[in-house]
Amino acid sequence: MNSLTVPSSLAEGSFHCSVVRPRGSDSRRLAAPMMGSKSSAIAAGVCGTLIIGYCIYFDRKRRSDPNFKTRLRERRRSQKAAQDESGLARLPDLKDAGAVQKFFLDEIQLGEELLAQGDNEKGVDHLTNAIAVCDQPQQLLQVLQQTLPPPVFQMVLANLPSISQHLLSAPSLEEDDVE
Repeated sequence: MNSLTVPSSLAEGSFHCSVVRPRGSDSRRLAAPMMGSKSSAIAAGVCGTLIIGYCIYFDRKRRSDPNFKTRLRERRRSQKAAQDESGLARLPDLKDAGAVQKFFLDEIQLGEELLAQGDNEKGVDHLTNAIAVCDQPQQLLQVLQQTLPPPVFQMVLANLPSISQHLLSAPSLEEDDVE
């Protein structure tokens, strides 16, 4: 049998292992960045807590104001009045297919009626609202181009950027309804 021989220095337990460190290194240097990151984490936590406390304090102060709800109602009324004056209808929930379809048909019908009465601006606004919620706006634009007089169709094309901006800002109005 082959037997392994163990050097006498290992067998006696006098073996000593030492870690070789680069010249000029100090074990305190390794601990210093840990202390800095720990203190910066504590400082960030304290700052975060102060900011959250600040927000909670002023939100509670704002809500306890006796005029808060009246000012909120007035602001909503003025926004609704401004929206009604601009001719932009309240857009439906875009996730509800039935509501979108009803809105689309109502806007097309109202737009056609207003154009027939000679109120081109409001008629174009309603047609633009219908285009905004339409599943296939390119096809609807082709139909409108064939049926509408060229100046009215140009007005529709001019209103498309404004309705896309209205669509982008519509969810922010719903988020603003926090009481």
